[in-house]
Amino acid sequence: MRINYFKRLSGLLAGICFVPFSLELSSQELTTQSVTPSTTAFPLEDIPVIDGEVLNDGGWDVVTPTGGFSQVRPDEGQPASQKTEVYVGYSEDSLYIGVVAYDDDPAGIIYADSRRDSPLDETDSFQVIIDGLLDRQNGFIFGTTPSGLEYDAQIINEATGPRFRGSNGAVNINWDTTWEVAAKISDIGWSAEMEIPFTALRYSSDEVQTWGINFQRNIRRNNEEAYWAPLDRQYNLYRVSEAGFLEGVRAPRQRNLQFTPYALSSSSRGGSIVSGLESNEEYGFDVKYSVTPSLTLDVTYNTDFAQVEADDLQVNLDRFSLFFPEKRPFFLENAGQFAVGIPREVELFFTRRIGVGAGGAQLPIEAGARLTGKVGSSTNIGLIGMRTEGLDGIAPENDFSVVRVSQDLPNRSSIGFMMVERDGDGSLLNNKDEDYNRTFAVDGRWGIGDETLITSWAARTDTPGLSGRDTAGGVLASYNSPEWEFRGGYSQVGENFNPEVGFLQRKGFRKFEGYAARTIRPDNFFGILELHPHIDYRGYWDFDGFQESGRLHIDSALEWESGTQLSTAINLTQEGVKEPFEIVKGVTVPVDEYEHEEVSFRFSSDPGAPLSFGLRGNVGGFFGGDRVNLEPTLRYRAGEKFSTELSWIHSDIDLPIPGGDFEVNLARLRFSYSFTPRISIQTLVQYNERDDVLATNLRFSWLQSANAGLYLVYNEVDQSGLGAPRHNAQQFIIKYSRILDIFN
Repeated sequence: MRINYFKRLSGLLAGICFVPFSLELSSQELTTQSVTPSTTAFPLEDIPVIDGEVLNDGGWDVVTPTGGFSQVRPDEGQPASQKTEVYVGYSEDSLYIGVVAYDDDPAGIIYADSRRDSPLDETDSFQVIIDGLLDRQNGFIFGTTPSGLEYDAQIINEATGPRFRGSNGAVNINWDTTWEVAAKISDIGWSAEMEIPFTALRYSSDEVQTWGINFQRNIRRNNEEAYWAPLDRQYNLYRVSEAGFLEGVRAPRQRNLQFTPYALSSSSRGGSIVSGLESNEEYGFDVKYSVTPSLTLDVTYNTDFAQVEADDLQVNLDRFSLFFPEKRPFFLENAGQFAVGIPREVELFFTRRIGVGAGGAQLPIEAGARLTGKVGSSTNIGLIGMRTEGLDGIAPENDFSVVRVSQDLPNRSSIGFMMVERDGDGSLLNNKDEDYNRTFAVDGRWGIGDETLITSWAARTDTPGLSGRDTAGGVLASYNSPEWEFRGGYSQVGENFNPEVGFLQRKGFRKFEGYAARTIRPDNFFGILELHPHIDYRGYWDFDGFQESGRLHIDSALEWESGTQLSTAINLTQEGVKEPFEIVKGVTVPVDEYEHEEVSFRFSSDPGAPLSFGLRGNVGGFFGGDRVNLEPTLRYRAGEKFSTELSWIHSDIDLPIPGGDFEVNLARLRFSYSFTPRISIQTLVQYNERDDVLATNLRFSWLQSANAGLYLVYNEVDQSGLGAPRHNAQQFIIKYSRILDIFN
């Protein structure tokens, strides 16, 4: 069926506010400097005391600071509104970074949540990205705020962000390492000192090295982002290829060995399986060994993830699989290196298939190992081997193997290969020879100039009983300049393509997608910082030419200088239902073709304010009927210690079928209190009205370093069991782990 989107669009434009393209651009939109800055790492005669007082510490006297930050926002290309000085030095075992963030209004400094890895865009902050291998694609980020927050993250393939959704870039904010930071506010602004052990970084074996480096400072009251190495406004700190240079680094050739044992005790009561009170004790360990400064071996035994926050509850109002992100620390380091496919749609390797069963049930992981990093200056390798225990009638014992090799090429380009295998014990099939699954894939990236990137991938699976139509692949071309962004791509997945250790939202489709956007920064236009009108289309067809889904999204997004954002849009949708499906219990959507229009909107107030509010919504047609969907969110914080977020997802649906008039509600409350940056308590309470589920996750953590320390965890799930007798499951866990440096 062919859809005339333009005819359907004509009757809807009157109510939508589109931004005119003729607005005068700001006279301050200047081309950033073409000269790449450099600075020097100085050998330290005296080791600084990590207390945040840079200017009062004689250890920094031998270091010549660097500065000269320029803005990306709000006044692109202009010098930063406040002076920033950065000091870089090193000892035999650590890199030291000191920053003096001068501020002529210290009372205006904004700082919020001090928990580890809390967002840095809502506060005054300082970040550094370090590319120790100088491959201009990957790096590690370390950041802090005036409250001394510890933030670390790993960047793979420049993590080119949501505007390049089809690329295989990745930002891993859950990557944690051992380092130290302290910050202090004074009458000149604020300052911070970082001690980053060389064992936390990856670098070459040269005696004297040059690294890639860039610094970012945020001044929240101005919604200001400023960088040491200048960037065009479409980029951010993740743009490793345009980082500056840190020269004169003499890093040791030492090998690092860390041993992290843990002990855990848990008590469980109630639920559908546990009838009485059950107690359990577990012991295990992780080992991290630096084979070379750029190649790391991780080993885990009797792996446990009790400290990980519970998954967010989701409500599925469609016929495709839901995606739940990975949160377990062991699987997150270098995770982007194994990313091949389409994020959240066709992921050829998805670590939640290891140790997580149907419905999120935990499956015991006996042991595993991972070797990741670089061989030479441009060859990336990743090897994973894991074994999970079998559970009678639920899951077989499985061995998982992953091999990933990629070669970096000039200008953000690369070519790679990956193989993923699951080998089961055959206990559920009574035939070990047929209890396996394999996925083979090749992928590549081709950078053209500074603004164009083409990514592609192709894969095939091997599953007993499935043959033919077992391939998949795609290509995506992206162009991203300060004013314009375009994206276009094609992908397809065969009916028998079956990556059992991956994630597949749907199968048996051809997909076309396109995106076009204009970014405008007007000069003195009602306080608006940026206007971002854009149009996006995604369409899915089966191999017989039947359209299963289509969505044309036409949006006009605005952002004010305060950080407030507003988006108004229209969506033209097409859904082709080939088989009836149950949308809620007792309500079945019949086979048909559904064409609809809807209005969508999104609003968020200044995220830097103590109290902020957000609202998302869709109003329009839905599977032959109507839907009103509202998602309000309220956030409040008090200084750097207390923060809370209350959100509600409400859908009022009216379908022209028996029982089709119903509501869906999902409420979520997050609460956190930080006694210190390393001692905190967090609570997540969720209620799903449709399934009558109330879930509580309470976690107290006292961190030694990274994610090791003392954890007290309480979980409770109260549910009806979807028609079964109502049951309440409770669990209390105490876990302690400690990182031991065997040698450096």
